[in-house]
Amino acid sequence: MKKLILVRHGKSSWEYSVGDKDRPLLERGINDAKLVSSSFVAKRGEIEAIFSSPANRALHTCMIFVRELGFPLHKFQVSDLLYDFSGDYILEFIKELDNDLEKVMIFGHNHAFTHIANSLGNTYIENVPTSGLVELEFDIDDWSKITKGTTVQAIFPKQLRT
Repeated sequence: MKKLILVRHGKSSWEYSVGDKDRPLLERGINDAKLVSSSFVAKRGEIEAIFSSPANRALHTCMIFVRELGFPLHKFQVSDLLYDFSGDYILEFIKELDNDLEKVMIFGHNHAFTHIANSLGNTYIENVPTSGLVELEFDIDDWSKITKGTTVQAIFPKQLRT
C-alpha cells in the first residue's frame, strides 16, 4: 500500500519584483499552512519522506509542515521536478520514488497538483487551493505502477478558518 500526500504551497505575494521561484508567502499563506498542518498532524500516521519544489513559497510551506510534524530535517529533500505546473514531471517523480517508501508528502504548485489529484484520485476536486492538502492511497507495492487510487482526505484552509 502506497500513500501520497500533495500539499500546494501557501498564498504567495506578487508585490515584490522577484522571479517566480523567489516569491515569498503572504502572512495569510503562513497562517493557512499552520492551520492545515495542525489539522493534518492529528490524522497523519508515519511519513517516511518529504520532498519540495525549490520555489521559495513551496519551501516555506514545507518547512511549516516539517516543524509541525516533527519530521527530521535531514530526511527532507528538494527536487527540481516538483517545480512543475502541468503535472508531467510530478508524475515522473512519483513513479521514480524508492519502493521502500510507503508514505510520501510532496509540496508544489497548481495546476499540477489539481491535475494529479484528479488523475490519480477517485474524487473530483475543482481546485486544490493554496495550502490545500490531498491524501491519496494506492493498492500497489511499486510506485512505477501507480494508477487510479483512492482519495483518502482533502484538507483545505477554508474548512478550518473560524
